Order: sequence, then C-alpha cells, then structure tokens
Amino acid sequence: MSNGDPATDGNGAQPAQLADILQERYLAYAMSTIMSRSLPDVRDGLKPVHRRLLYAMRELKLNPASGFRKCAKIVGDTMGNYHPHGDASIYDAMVRLAQSFAVRYPLVDGQGNFGNIDGDSAAAMRYTEARLTEIAQMLLEGIDEDAVDFRDSYSGDYEEPVVLPAGFPNLLANGASGIAVGMASNIPPHNVGEICAALLHLIKHPNAAIETLLTHMPGPDFPTGGELVESRETILEAYRTGRGSLRLRARWEVEKQKGGTWQIIVTEIPYQVQKSKLEIRVAELLNDRKLPMLADVRDESTDDIRLVLEPKSRNVDPATLMEALYRHTDLETRFGLNMNLLDADQTPRVMNLREVLQAFLDHRHDVLKRRTAHRLGKIEQRLEILDGFLIAYLNIDEIIRIVREEDDPKQELMSRFELSDTQAEAILNLRLRRLHKLQEIEIKTEHKALSEERAQLQALLGDEDARWGKVAGEIRNMRDKLAKDPVLAPRRTLIGEPPSAVVVPLEAMIEREPVTVVCSKRGWIRALRGHLAVETDLKYKEGDEPRFFLHAETTDKLLVFATNGRFYTLGADKLPGGRGFGEPLNLMIDLGSEEIVTIMVHKPDRKLLVAAADGRGFLVEENGVIAQTRAGKQVLNVSDKAPALLCISAAGDSVAVIGRNRKLLVFGLDEIPTMTRGRGVILQRYKDGGLSDVRTFARAEGLSWKHGGGERTETKLEGWLGKRAQAGRLPPTGFPRSNKFS
Repeated sequence: MSNGDPATDGNGAQPAQLADILQERYLAYAMSTIMSRSLPDVRDGLKPVHRRLLYAMRELKLNPASGFRKCAKIVGDTMGNYHPHGDASIYDAMVRLAQSFAVRYPLVDGQGNFGNIDGDSAAAMRYTEARLTEIAQMLLEGIDEDAVDFRDSYSGDYEEPVVLPAGFPNLLANGASGIAVGMASNIPPHNVGEICAALLHLIKHPNAAIETLLTHMPGPDFPTGGELVESRETILEAYRTGRGSLRLRARWEVEKQKGGTWQIIVTEIPYQVQKSKLEIRVAELLNDRKLPMLADVRDESTDDIRLVLEPKSRNVDPATLMEALYRHTDLETRFGLNMNLLDADQTPRVMNLREVLQAFLDHRHDVLKRRTAHRLGKIEQRLEILDGFLIAYLNIDEIIRIVREEDDPKQELMSRFELSDTQAEAILNLRLRRLHKLQEIEIKTEHKALSEERAQLQALLGDEDARWGKVAGEIRNMRDKLAKDPVLAPRRTLIGEPPSAVVVPLEAMIEREPVTVVCSKRGWIRALRGHLAVETDLKYKEGDEPRFFLHAETTDKLLVFATNGRFYTLGADKLPGGRGFGEPLNLMIDLGSEEIVTIMVHKPDRKLLVAAADGRGFLVEENGVIAQTRAGKQVLNVSDKAPALLCISAAGDSVAVIGRNRKLLVFGLDEIPTMTRGRGVILQRYKDGGLSDVRTFARAEGLSWKHGGGERTETKLEGWLGKRAQAGRLPPTGFPRSNKFS
C-alpha cells in the first residue's frame, strides 16, 4: 500500500463487513421512509407530500377566493420545487385531499372529476383544476409571521416549512394513514366540534383522564357515516393505549312497499369501502347460493347512497338478513387504530389521545409565541420610524435646510437629531405631499395605537395563562366558524351499542335445495333436483341399473361405505346434475375396485353399526367417520375372505342378526361395544356361511321385515332372544327366503 497503512489501499478505500454496511444503509433508508414519507407529524397531521402540496398551492396564490388552476401546474410546481418524487404519487395525494368521502374536512377544492366512492379514478391532472379550501387556509395561517421553521428544499433553491402553523386540528379531524419500514400509522377522522371541546377541556385541566376526554369526543366520525358498534370500554382502551380495533357497520333502513312487501335500503357504507366492489361481492354470494334469504341487489345511488337489498320473502327477518351480510361482506369492517406518529422532536412513537391533543396545543402555543414575537418586532421597527417622523415634524424647517444644503444630509440628520440609520433613511424618503398637518395627526394616532399594542403583546409574552387563554379563544373562533357549515358540522357516524349475538340459522347462510341422489350398480352417480319417487323413469347406460336411491339436500354430506371397510365423504352440492348418466364415483373418491356397501346422508351425533361378512362388527360414532381426503377413512378392518357387508343406523335397544345359514338371533344393542377402528366383536357364530343381514329395533315395538307387498311385525321374540355370539335358531314362518329384513 502506498501510504503504508494496512487499513487502506492506494485509493483510500477501507475494508468493512458487508453485514455492517447493509445494516447501516438499511437503517438510513428506514429512517428516511419513517420521517420523510410515511408517518404524519402530530402537530399538523400531514405527511411531507401533503404539506408541500398545500404550500405550493399557497405560493401559487390559490386561496379560496381566487380562481382554479390546472392540477398539472400544481403537481409540476410541487415536484419541481419541493417534492422529488413521481407526479402520479403527488397527484394521487392531492386527489385524496379533495375527496369528501376520503377526508372528513377536504383541504383541496377540486373542479372536475376527482373520482367517486365506487372506486373510479380521477381524471388526468391535465383535465382537473383545484384551489385551497378555507380549512387549508387555517392550516397555513401565520406562515409568513415566523410561526414555524423553514428548511432548504431538496435542490437548495427554495425553502419549505418544516411544519405548518396548523390553526386546525387536522390530524384527528381528517385522520391519517401510512406504512413505513417496520411500523405503520392509522388514525380515524373525528368531528372537529368534539375535538375542540376536548381541547378546551384539556387547556383547563391539563391532567384530564382519557375517559373524561372521551365524553367530549366519543369516537371517530367517518366521512361516509356508518355506525360504530363497539363498547365504550373497547373504545376507551384503544384511545388509552394508542392501538385498537373499532368495528364499523353500514346504516340501513326498511322501506315498506305495497302488499306488505319490503326492501332494505343501505344509506351509508363503512369508511374506505368501495361501493361497486361491495355490490359485486353481494352478487357473488347470490350466485354461490350463500344468501338464500336475498333475492336481488341493485344500486340506485345518485348523489346519495342507495343500495337496495330485496328479500326472497316478506317473512324474512331484516335483522337476520343483515347479520348474514355483515358476516360475509364489507357492510361490516374493522378500522385498526394505530396512533404511531412523529412527535415535535421528529421521533416516531405511539401516543394516546391525551398526548395527541396536548401535542397540538403545545404547537399552537409555540406558534402563538412566535407570531407574537414577530409582530412585536414589526411594531418596534414601525415605532422607530414613527419616532423619527415626529422629530421631523417638530424640526421640519431645519430638516429641509439640511436636505437642501448639506453634502451628506443623512449623516448630518443622524448627528444633529440623534437619529438611527433607519429613521434618517425614512425621513429622506418622505414625500413632500405628506408634510401637512393632517399627516402629523395620523402619525401620532398610529404611534399611540402601536404603543398600546406593543404593551399588550409584551404582557402576553410575559403571562402564560394569558397565552393559553388566547389559544383557547382561537380554538373557539375556529369551532364557531365551522359550526355554521351545515355540511361539515354535524356528526355523521352514529355511536351505537355492540350488537347482540344474533343467531343466524344455517339456512340463512347457505341455500338448501332438495335433491335425489341416484347411484347405479356400475358406480355412476348424479343428483336430480327435488325429492323424486323411486319409480321415476331415469336413463342408465346399457346394461346398467339403479342401486342406491336416496333423498338429500344440497347442504348434506353423503357417507359412502365400501367393502374395504372405509368411509368416504361427498358433498351433495358437488355431485353432477341430473342430465345424462352422471359421472363415475371413482372420479370423486379413490374407490378402486371395491364395491359400495351403502350410501347414506350424514347425520351428526348418530351411531352406526358396521359389520363384515364373517359376522364381526361394532358401533362407531358417525362424527368420527368423516373422511378429509379422497382416500377415505379406514374404520372396519376386513380381509379378502370377509369384506365389509353392511352399515346401518344404530337405533333402538335391540339387534336382530340373521346368517346365510338362516339362523336368527336377537340380543341387546348394549352388548356391542363402541369403537373407532378395528375388527369388532362376534355378533353371531356360524359353522358354515356367514352374516346375511342385521337390523336394530325397539323390542317393545317388535321386529319387522318385508313380507309380500307389505310388512310383517313380530312382537313375540322370546324364542330367538339370546346373547351376542350365539348361533340362533330358524326365523319365524314367513320370513323372506333371501334372509334379508328388507
């Protein structure tokens, strides 16, 4: 190395760990994002892009009384002078400040298409125009009076304010949101009249409890209205900690129609919900048959929101219908409150409500002192000049002579009458026409008034209580001014009670339709609408015929039990329709070469009796046989010689078992154990053959079986009663030769 230093090379570079460099650079990026882009300042509630936009519009003299200017001009000036980012992001920020559904108190007065609540974008900036609103003027008031500090812009050619004087509590009034690196901020809008009440109370009681402050401002006031349905305890905890979640619902009313019918009219939707997407979501739920109580949805909105929900029947309960919509759509949303802000020292931290209010008051107090000191300085300068004018009027002839005859009249005036440089310069610039008696009287009057004002300002700077009284007066004036606005003043969001637990029945959430499930011997399955009769004339593939025919509903689950002892689960709504022959069951479940033993509708909390051909079986809880995969769930362990033979519902108190050897045995159902998986126990013992059929029944009602074209019931069963695993005896005369109960 040329310099002999082992820590550097010839070009002055120094070695460093990559991890250290990455950490340093990423931290710098994170802090830049947090402080210069994403988090709002607690004092004026603005992020840099909004602050620069408003200041640029002020520099363009776009006050509320002036004409509009093209947004492209405003965005261009902001980008070129103050905000070194893309024009699209600047314009988007500007558009939001003009949208009455996005901010509670718009700061930009837009002319043209600035978007709408349906989510449509604003027109291009070359087509729209804007100017400042009265509220934006309040934020900027006093900026020329040394109220805030200025710093160089990114180019160094201009100066921009570090923070605005903020004569309006913008942070809480309009809210703010931003996502930085590792932290975020989300503050809801509030009613400015309520904010002012809380501020005035805090001035009188600096240590006021947050619970007391919430009596003045009970919660957010969103620009789109709606209803806040949270308990006071939840709201209080959110404002006490600076973090929380607030539930917001749409507001609706029932509109009566002819013939006793009615429809629901949604008049206000939650904040930041796009009406068009909300309508699309409801329509999707209708198409998916998940809102069976709702017949139609349509948007009849003009300037006001009017979303019409038409029920299927006038017997539907409106509250139940709306509860279903709240659960599935953005008619109910949650606003995540996170008051993570930059404080006066530009340090990001989470603040509670009192800290946010106090920070605004402290800022206004500082602004008042700075504006007072600035005004006092201006008065001192003016009084100095007026003192010089009074001296001039007392010695007017001598002054005229000095001006006419002396080579350096300024210096002569200063030495002769003990004038300051400023006074001498002002006298020399005095026009002859102002040397009349009336002008002297006016100067004396102005001098007296300024002297009195100076005394008042000096007293104000020396009296803290007087300053806080002045701040309170400014807040009252601002509140009274806005209270006259019939659009901005009234509270829009209703503070409601937490909703009671409305039980929404299953049929209110999912549409239930009757279907008939048909499965052929070759395993082709389909579902036909309605509950059809067994004799229904249906078409099957050549050589195929029906085997299973059962009534169900679209909300039902179907259990398929196969000879391999496995249970498979199917949704009745997933079956193919009734047109054609259906589809092979093997496409839906991994049945393989196994045969179907039975198909049944799943009924929770029921018990099933499963048995194999060798006469072994057990009881199983039906809730435990639901399969989660196409491969099914193994329940009954079987063999090739003794496959699964049957699965029936276990009801009653007795079991009747008949074997292929035509021996019948009756015993108590309680002798069969309940298991989750296995071979089970012996139900009936055989020398030859195996199990043919099983039936459970109530002994008091007797054992029934199919007989001819009807049914026969035998109540005298003493001859066949026994214990499980016995052989049994021949059935009563007239029992079917098929050895089947049905």
